[in-house]
Amino acid sequence: MTIYEKLFYVQQNLKAPKNQYNQFGDYHYRSCEDIQEALKPLMAQVKALLLVYDDIELIGDRYYVKSTAVFQDTESNSGISNTAFARETDNRSKMDAAQITGSCSSYARKYALNGLFCIDDAKDPDSMKNDQQDNKGTTRQQTGQKGSRENTRPAAGQTAGTQNRNAGSRVYVAQAHVNTIRAEIERTGAHEESVCGRYKINRLEDMTMEQFKGAMAILKKQPSKEPDSYENYQMALDGMAQYENEMPFG
Repeated sequence: MTIYEKLFYVQQNLKAPKNQYNQFGDYHYRSCEDIQEALKPLMAQVKALLLVYDDIELIGDRYYVKSTAVFQDTESNSGISNTAFARETDNRSKMDAAQITGSCSSYARKYALNGLFCIDDAKDPDSMKNDQQDNKGTTRQQTGQKGSRENTRPAAGQTAGTQNRNAGSRVYVAQAHVNTIRAEIERTGAHEESVCGRYKINRLEDMTMEQFKGAMAILKKQPSKEPDSYENYQMALDGMAQYENEMPFG
C-alpha cells in the first residue's frame, strides 16, 4: 500500500464518537485524546505512526499555538501532515499561564487531527452558522416573551438601578447580581466569556434579570471544579458563543 492508500484506509475506518459531555453548554464532543485512542489500532494495521507537535507563533500582537499532525509511514519513510491554529486568550479564570497554553494546544491539536483524518465536526457548536442562529434569534424575539422585549440599555451615566425603575423597559442586573453570578462562575470553574457568549452580550453587567435567573439556575446545579479541570470548560468557551437559545429561566 502507498501512504495515500494507508491514509485513505484509516480515514474510512476511523470511528471516534462524541463521548464527552459538556453540562454547561449541553452538547457532546470528542477530545483530542479520544481521537488518538481510536487511531491506535488502525495505525498499527497500516504500520504508520501519528506524530503531533506544537509551535508558538506571534501573529500581530497575539500568540497562537500552531499544532501539526503527521501521518508517518514506517515502510516508506514518507509523511502527510496537517496544521491548525488556536489563539491564546489574555486570561482565564482559575487557570495559570501553563494551563491556558495547554488547553489551547489541545484544541489546536484536535482540529489538526480533524483535517488530517477527515473527521466531521459539522454539528459541533463552534461550527454552527451564525446566519442560521440570527434567524432563529429573530423568530424568538418576534414570537416573544410576555411583556416588552425592547432592548433599551442604560444611558451613559445612568445606573442599572435607575434603569430597573423604568416601567416597560427591559430590566438589567445591578452590581450585586453581577457579583453573585461571578462568584458562581468561579466556584464551578466555568468561564465568564462562555456565559456572556450564551446571551450574546459583551459583559455580565449587560445581563437582563431574566438571563441572570436562567444562568444562575444552571450554575447552581454544577459541582465545584478543581483548578486543573479546564478541558471541559475550554470546549464550552469555544462553543457557547455560537448558541442562540437562552437558558431556561429559574
